[in-house]
Amino acid sequence: MKTRLKADLLLLLAAVIWGTAFAAQRVAAQVGSVFMFNGLRFLIGILVLLPFAGLRWNFSRRDWATVLVAGTLLTAGSALQQMGLQFTTAGNAGFITSVYVVLVPLALFVGWRERPHGLAWVAALMALTGAFLLSTGGEFALRPGDALELAGTLFWTLHVIVVGKFAPRLDPIRFAAGQLLVASGLNLAAGLVFERSISILQPAVFGGLIYVGVFSVGVAYTLQVIGQRQTPPSDAALILSLEGVTAALFGGWWLHETLLPVQLAGCVLIFAAVFLAQAKEFRKK
Repeated sequence: MKTRLKADLLLLLAAVIWGTAFAAQRVAAQVGSVFMFNGLRFLIGILVLLPFAGLRWNFSRRDWATVLVAGTLLTAGSALQQMGLQFTTAGNAGFITSVYVVLVPLALFVGWRERPHGLAWVAALMALTGAFLLSTGGEFALRPGDALELAGTLFWTLHVIVVGKFAPRLDPIRFAAGQLLVASGLNLAAGLVFERSISILQPAVFGGLIYVGVFSVGVAYTLQVIGQRQTPPSDAALILSLEGVTAALFGGWWLHETLLPVQLAGCVLIFAAVFLAQAKEFRKK
């Protein structure tokens, strides 16, 4: 139980870091930087991990395939997320990303015939309701940016499953560095093709790039890989959905994005859903 608790706390810390990073990502998105911003932040993350990962990565061909799949999913999810942040708020992006709390158990059931515990479905639906309340303010309307965030959720869902299913057999730091290497290369290549100006060198954007690269990428993605070695994908998705709560609160403080009472109620539902899932798990212990 202590091992599982430590793993859950690592995932919680990753969620908090990711939530604070939404504000920095939105500042970069406003100057039109998607692929170059993502490519450079993943590159910074690799440099952070390199002293710990070493230079020799003894992956088998099958393990490299896992790293390649994880890195490609990370590329697609991050690109859609960054594109969406050009047209929506940091709070909206954080909570719409949380939709994967429902998609993960659904995908596990369809693809791997894994039947989640009944309370897992209840907790997932509670979290999804909370995401709806905060992202829409109680009104059923999606902005163009929200639709992009929702599309990215499909790739985040698959990424959580791949990390949970296949990463435990690999060294966590080297796996994290490997997927970042793939994501950085793909994003930088797309940036050279689709983005002519490197506007991320503006001071306001550059500072956010350093923060996101070091903490959101280098630290948080490594914490995810380590935490998911002990926490099942469905429960991990619930804990990681708390990034939406952090994104909303930090966006309100840093970017002065206001929250309505109904949106705060959504935060409470997310917290309750995560608590319900974890209480169920530890009661079994």
